[in-house]
Amino acid sequence: MEGKPVKASLSEYSEIALPNDANPLGYMLGGRVMHLVDLAAAMAAIRHARRPTVTAAVDSLQFIHPVRIGQLVLLRSSVNRVFHSSMEVGVRVETETLLTGETLHTCSAYLTFVALDPAGRPTAIAPVIPESEEEKRRYREAGERREYRLTLRAKLRS
Repeated sequence: MEGKPVKASLSEYSEIALPNDANPLGYMLGGRVMHLVDLAAAMAAIRHARRPTVTAAVDSLQFIHPVRIGQLVLLRSSVNRVFHSSMEVGVRVETETLLTGETLHTCSAYLTFVALDPAGRPTAIAPVIPESEEEKRRYREAGERREYRLTLRAKLRS
């Protein structure tokens, strides 16, 4: 199967944090941010696989800065590495204060997606081809994270 460059999966998603997304302190609910992270990751996964995908795992998500209501939430995602039927997708979330242009890194996450065939079973997908030094670093680190995830899964099952 012929590989695809990381740039083929690059996806961007943005929306304004609205009052219906707020907690009592005026910040976007963490669960809403997690939902947006999952959507952004799914876009990159589907772009790479060109078939349905499902979320299999989400690595820890640590909030560095809150999202204030009225800020623009920017999510950038891409496939870091493909294993067989699964792939790791990285998502970076930033906020932009529209009146000043100030941007802040809100959080980053790594998600594992599995590609499905028409019967809903996991199916092989094309490998990803890292080209830049940054993409090659993320590719290597994705392998390390996968080993950790597999070890953790084995512990949870026993």
